[in-house]
Amino acid sequence: MIPRRITDISFAWLFRAVSFTGAFALGAIVVFIFIQGLQPFFFPTSQNLRLVVERVDWVRVNGTVYENQHEFINLPWDTRTVAVEFVNRGEMRTIIFNLAPQQNYRTTLLLPIDTGEGGTLSFPDASTTSAIFPGNLPGLDQRIHIILPEPPYNIFRFVSGRAWLPTDDKIYGILPMILGTILACIGALLLGVPIAILCALFMSEFLPAKIAGLLRSCIELLAGIPSVVYGFFGLMVIVPFIRNIFGIPSGSSLLAAVIVLAIMILPTVIAISEKCLKAVPRSRREASLALGASKMQTALYVVLPHARSGVIAAVILGFSRAVGETMAVILVAGNSPHMISSPLQSVRTLTATIALEMGYAAGRHSSMLFSVGMVLLVMVFVLNGIVLILRRRAGEENE
Repeated sequence: MIPRRITDISFAWLFRAVSFTGAFALGAIVVFIFIQGLQPFFFPTSQNLRLVVERVDWVRVNGTVYENQHEFINLPWDTRTVAVEFVNRGEMRTIIFNLAPQQNYRTTLLLPIDTGEGGTLSFPDASTTSAIFPGNLPGLDQRIHIILPEPPYNIFRFVSGRAWLPTDDKIYGILPMILGTILACIGALLLGVPIAILCALFMSEFLPAKIAGLLRSCIELLAGIPSVVYGFFGLMVIVPFIRNIFGIPSGSSLLAAVIVLAIMILPTVIAISEKCLKAVPRSRREASLALGASKMQTALYVVLPHARSGVIAAVILGFSRAVGETMAVILVAGNSPHMISSPLQSVRTLTATIALEMGYAAGRHSSMLFSVGMVLLVMVFVLNGIVLILRRRAGEENE
């Protein structure tokens, strides 16, 4: 037999190790998100000029020859002239890019650029210029891309900007998405929390124990339904309902997102609130009834205020689910990253932006999505902190 003291000490150290590991993992995730999210505001996308060649077997760049080059050709960021020589249809061609280096890895491409006979220029985005030359076969053009480093992005322009154009003009403004997230969550709370609290009061104070237990089991079952199911329900029922009622071209809107989120937070808020209301001492109820209060008055003015701290905790969890919800919102909100003036307009949330664009984002675009996640994390910290302060004050008042 192992002595009890040794067993207790072993389990105590095991619990400490597990707790430390969990706290360290959560802290590491938060630190990683903040490091990745802050990089675009302090560092350029690259400390070099980058050239990419397509279907060019041999190329000379500023006197250096590259053969069968399939990776970036890196040049110093303060290079003023880039001379590119290559063979096109058996002829030697030369194209010269004139640059104007500035401070902090800022480089401007000077125009015009002479591509010679048959060559054309295109500008896929704000930092890329492509010289295109016809190849030996149709559809097999030879291309020379010069990619300029993007300077650090202004964080105030990021937070207050109203345009989100990451692939063309390299504009990253998330104010419409911040407002969309806040409006969707606040709307869900305003619609769902009163219903949830009244339902919890009805279950804990008025329903017989057996019926309340059956209803409690159904609510707990609803809490485990995947969010995509709620989103599909909203897409097939709520969105057409809004479209037909208000006579708008598309029912995918802020209102649809609010209704779906309100439905989704109901099981969480109801289940936790009902347990907190059941935990109120029976003596409080009996004292209220003995003073002549009705059962309804007792529930509203005695039981609910006494369980205020637990109810606020339920609201916190419901709010957290609404803020972090992604799939259901993607299906019903319309996902338009523009400022809205009506609840019937399409809206995009911060989580939807990350989910929709992370699959194809690269470079600065990918870093900016981490910045969106950082902003979302800060919003959750701030709003949860405010609610926790209110909860603490409510607990002090009850004491």
